[in-house]
Amino acid sequence: MDWFLENAFLIPLIPAVSFVVILLFGRSVIGVERVQKVGITAVGIVWIFSMIAAASWITRVEDSTSSTDGKAEHAQIAVNEGLSASGSSTVDGELYLAAEDDGHADDGYGYATTEPVISEVDGWWSSSGVDFAVGTLVDGQTVLLLIVVTSISLLVHIYSSEYVKGDRRFVHYYAFLSLFTASMLFFVMAQNLVQMIVGWELVGVCSFVLIGHWWEERPNTDAAVKAFLTNRVGDIGLLVGVAILFGTFKTFDIDAINRMAGEMGSEIHFALLMASIALMAAVCSKSGQFPLHTWLPDAMAGPTPVSALIHAATMVVAGVFMIGRLYPVFFEGFSIGTSSINLMAFIGGFTALIGAGLAFAQWDIKKVLAYSTVSQLGYMVMALGVGAWTAAMFHLFTHAFFKACLFLGAGSVSHAAHHTFDMREMGGLRKYMPHTYKTFVISTLALAGVFPFAGFWSKDEILLGAFAGQQSAYPLMLIFGCVVALLTAAYMTRVIWYTFWGEYRGHGHPHESPKVMTVPLWILAVMAVGAGAFNLPTPVLEIFGLEGLAHLVQTYAEPTHYLNAVGLSHPDPSLWLALVGLALALTGIAITFMYFWRNAGPHGLTERNRYAKAGYTFLEQKYYLDHLYTDIVVGSIKSPIARAANWVNNNVIDKVVNTAGEGARDSGRWVYRWIDQGTIDNTVNALGSGADAGGQGLRVMQTGRVQNYGSLLFGTAAVVAIVFVIVL
Repeated sequence: MDWFLENAFLIPLIPAVSFVVILLFGRSVIGVERVQKVGITAVGIVWIFSMIAAASWITRVEDSTSSTDGKAEHAQIAVNEGLSASGSSTVDGELYLAAEDDGHADDGYGYATTEPVISEVDGWWSSSGVDFAVGTLVDGQTVLLLIVVTSISLLVHIYSSEYVKGDRRFVHYYAFLSLFTASMLFFVMAQNLVQMIVGWELVGVCSFVLIGHWWEERPNTDAAVKAFLTNRVGDIGLLVGVAILFGTFKTFDIDAINRMAGEMGSEIHFALLMASIALMAAVCSKSGQFPLHTWLPDAMAGPTPVSALIHAATMVVAGVFMIGRLYPVFFEGFSIGTSSINLMAFIGGFTALIGAGLAFAQWDIKKVLAYSTVSQLGYMVMALGVGAWTAAMFHLFTHAFFKACLFLGAGSVSHAAHHTFDMREMGGLRKYMPHTYKTFVISTLALAGVFPFAGFWSKDEILLGAFAGQQSAYPLMLIFGCVVALLTAAYMTRVIWYTFWGEYRGHGHPHESPKVMTVPLWILAVMAVGAGAFNLPTPVLEIFGLEGLAHLVQTYAEPTHYLNAVGLSHPDPSLWLALVGLALALTGIAITFMYFWRNAGPHGLTERNRYAKAGYTFLEQKYYLDHLYTDIVVGSIKSPIARAANWVNNNVIDKVVNTAGEGARDSGRWVYRWIDQGTIDNTVNALGSGADAGGQGLRVMQTGRVQNYGSLLFGTAAVVAIVFVIVL
């Protein structure tokens, strides 16, 4: 089974080959009407490989645990007898940690860490005496992302076969969809930071191409350029952070960096802090965190299946994944285990809050979902910032399914409602689109965190992490999380009202989408319900006698080989906190229900109250951040440069060009007058006149008398003879 883990490079290789085949032979050999089959087949094979890799990893963890149960018990006895003050013991060269009664649950007496499977080829290239390897790093976190990326990508490929059918760049679309998938898969299994940078940039390039797929329309190209340039700003932080890590550890190897960061954290705290701050800039741009989140809603200009892929499983989760992959660096750099607030936690919590607020002021259903993604990504970053690694990855997992379902549901609505995303032109669609409506409601309840849907379980773990995650709580983050839980339920209920309830306000005759679109919706809806079962707490499963299935994400995905070194702990489940989260979600739904269905609340408040109007305008203008960036920051730089460039153009470049032109003109006139006319023409004319005069003179000698010709011949011969005599 380890063969699939050791040869994991095949997983990104297959969709990469699909990209080349579709791009080169899609039109000429395969045919436009069959090109999607190549992409679907490639991703389908990759999905199977990912499932096998997941099973292989689970088997590896189980074998590691079952083969060392006795050793773990021996290690626990050694710890209890005081042989190790650190709470750990080494038996036969393997590390075992003992569970302590500190209010943080670690099931069992002790456990062994499962090492990642690393395959590498040395000698990729060399620079200044540093050899760079290329390879794969496969552990539980990698496997978790493989499942997410391949599952969502496969459903998006299938869904797109109908949604994008007949598109003028159908071949181009499927080619880059395959490359997008390959790039993300390459990124998540990168063995070193250089490979991670390559995958990071490939994902950005693919998103640029797919966001601007319909480049004939100016807003689409503007959105693609905005996404590309905004991400370049954050990429400066990525390069600086990687440079700091290399300068500190003298290696790009991710496994080595994580181990040394955990062991030497206090000794190199300042370097880790600087690296963490720099890398957070990259996270802010790629994962849409404040203040570089402004590109993400504009990315809705691309085809809706692309939006689902970007916002659910690929580009925007890359930043969250990078934090999780290099978590010992961030954990030690930001002192997550010993503080009550840090940069990562605050940025995540604040982003979650402002994203939820902006979702209320949108009429485009895709932009509501985009700001919802910004908010939920903030939730994940906040979870990582408070030390809740497992909660963040668990929420990434559940969010991928219900958010993909929501985006594809929005595409289904648009497909049936005259290709509009404006909710004001929808309404009453539940009668015409029952499958789309039901799956959309299921995913909305999951996003809102309503029991027993998937989002309830992952959101609860994030709130629990903020409340009692590590040695100290994060009270401000807990407040942010609770407010966002209320707002999320409220703005998603607003979407359902305007889209599916009331009377139809659009054009044409709406109808349900074909099965090739609704079947993926139902698959994702089922996962929106069932994905929460992958990390259920032990007390819930004890009721059914299934406690062995508790905390699956924590057991199999958490990189204990890194996180144990930094002392990461897991809080005990809290029933009252889970009930608070559920109550907030139900309150948000109830308030919105009363506002719309029962016509309760202050309707028209923004028209009557200037403060309410100012607040709504503030949201409608997206906190004026686009104005700040475009008109003030960019404008203050671009306008002086543009004016200076215009002055140089008019007074330097144009003057040089005009002077050169005038000089060339005057030189031409002089050459024409004095050389061409005065010298060449006069010389030619003089020669012609001389030849004419000579000819006229010779004509006089042609008399027709033989005596005259004989005299000339005799005279000429005499002259020649005299010349020969003189010369010789």
